[in-house]
Amino acid sequence: MTALTVSERLALKGRAHQLKPTVMIGNAGLTDSVLQEIEKTLRLHELIKIRVMAERPEREAILSEICTKLEAEPVQHIGKILVIFKPNPETHKIEIRQMPRHKGKKPLTKKQLGNRG
Repeated sequence: MTALTVSERLALKGRAHQLKPTVMIGNAGLTDSVLQEIEKTLRLHELIKIRVMAERPEREAILSEICTKLEAEPVQHIGKILVIFKPNPETHKIEIRQMPRHKGKKPLTKKQLGNRG
């Protein structure tokens, strides 16, 4: 899988904002059963949030391990929440669109996007 571009990552962050964490990794860490559950959920939804109850260095290691083993792409890591994306060619639910641009070919700001209503 190819790495996500900046604009693709921004679009996925926007879509992930409204999602609730679907998988929670507790004190036992990343076990095989948790990894299987993440894989099932990714196959079904393509874009998921994961809550990790661990310290920051452990969360970073867990994120890289998940992405390596499942061939997924990390989208965001904020606090105890990880956002991961893996496209499913069978369902293909999420279509990544480019950020809207105005006449000057610059991406619209958050304020401009919000005013579009």
